[in-house]
Amino acid sequence: MNRGRRLILALAAPALALLIAGLLASALLLATDADVGGFWETLLTWPGDRNLVNIANNSAVLYLSGVAAAIGFRMNLFNIGVEGQYRIGAFVGAVVAGEALLPGPANTVLAVVLAMASAAAWAGIAGLLRVTRGVSEVIGTIMLNSIAALLVGYLIKQVGVTTGNATNTKPVPESSWVGGLDLPFIGDAGSTQFYGLGLLAVLVGVLYYVVITHTRFGFDLRATGTSDSAAVASGVDVKKMIVIAMLLSGAVAGLIGMPVLFGQAHNFGSSFQSGIGFSGIAVALLGRNHPLGIAAGALIFAFLSEQANALNILVRISPEIIEVTQGVIVLAVVIAYEITRRYRVRLEQSAVARQLATPTAPVPQEAS
Repeated sequence: MNRGRRLILALAAPALALLIAGLLASALLLATDADVGGFWETLLTWPGDRNLVNIANNSAVLYLSGVAAAIGFRMNLFNIGVEGQYRIGAFVGAVVAGEALLPGPANTVLAVVLAMASAAAWAGIAGLLRVTRGVSEVIGTIMLNSIAALLVGYLIKQVGVTTGNATNTKPVPESSWVGGLDLPFIGDAGSTQFYGLGLLAVLVGVLYYVVITHTRFGFDLRATGTSDSAAVASGVDVKKMIVIAMLLSGAVAGLIGMPVLFGQAHNFGSSFQSGIGFSGIAVALLGRNHPLGIAAGALIFAFLSEQANALNILVRISPEIIEVTQGVIVLAVVIAYEITRRYRVRLEQSAVARQLATPTAPVPQEAS
C-alpha cells in the first residue's frame, strides 16, 4: 500500500467516527424528544474565555488519566482501576500536604511523590495477583476500585476535619499551593487560571512518547502486548513486564488529582471530583493510546463537559445526555477504526494476491 492511500485511510477513520457519532447522537436526542437543532447550535458555539480555561484545566486532568490507562492498554492490560488508584493517590497526597512535614514547595514535592508511590502500590496489587495467581487484571482492578472508595471514605472520617456537613483532609498550607498560569492564547478569563501543575500533563505526555517509542523498555512493552509467546521467544520476562506496567500506570494515576489539590481545592473530601479515572479509559480508547490522540480525546471530553452547562441552561438538555454522548463517541470511534482496519487488511491481501499471480521472468542460465 502506498503512502498516499495510507494517509487517506488514516484521515478517513476519524472523519467516519465523527459522522457516526453525529448520527447516533442525533438519533438519541430524537428518541428523548430533545431539541436536536438547539443541541448542535449550542454545542458548536465557541466558548468564552473563562470556559476555555476550564476546558484546558479539565483536559490536563483527563490527559493524565488517559495516559495512565494507555500504559496498560499498550501491553494489552486493561487497567480498569485508574479511578481507585487516583483516589488513593489524591487522598495520600492531600494528607501528607496537610501535615506540612516540610516547608513550602518541598512539602508539595513530597506529597506528589508519595501520591504517585501509593497509587503505584495500589495498582501493583492487581499486577501481582495477575502474575502469581492468574487473577484477571480486569476483575482485580474493579474490586480494588470498590475497596479504594470504601477505604478512602473510612480514612477521611478518621483523619479528616469536619466543617458543617463536610469532612475533608486538613487544608494544604498556603506556602505549598501552586499558583495558576495565564494562557497566552486566551483573553480575559478573570480570576480563572490554568492549573500550575497542569503542566505535569505535558511532561507526562513527552515522557510517555519517548519511553514507548524510543526505548528498549517501550519495545518490550509493545511486543508483550502484541504477542506473549513472541515476547518470551525474544527474551522478555512477561511477568516482570506486567508488574512494571501496572506500577507505571498507577504512578501516573496518582498524579491525576494533584493539579486540582494544589491549584484549587487545597484539601480532599467528598466534594473532590470523581469519575475521572473512568473517563480516562474512554479518552485512551478514543486516542488510540497515542500521545497526540489522547490529547485530542481529552480536549473533546473536556469540551463536552464544559458545554453541558450551557446545554442544560439554554436548551434544557440533561447533563446525563452529554455523558451518554461521550459514550456514543467512543463507540463510534471503535466502529470506525474497525471498519477502516478491515478495509486496509482487504487491500493488503488483494495486493499480495496480485503479486503472487504475476508470472516471474525465467532466470537466465549461465553458460558452462
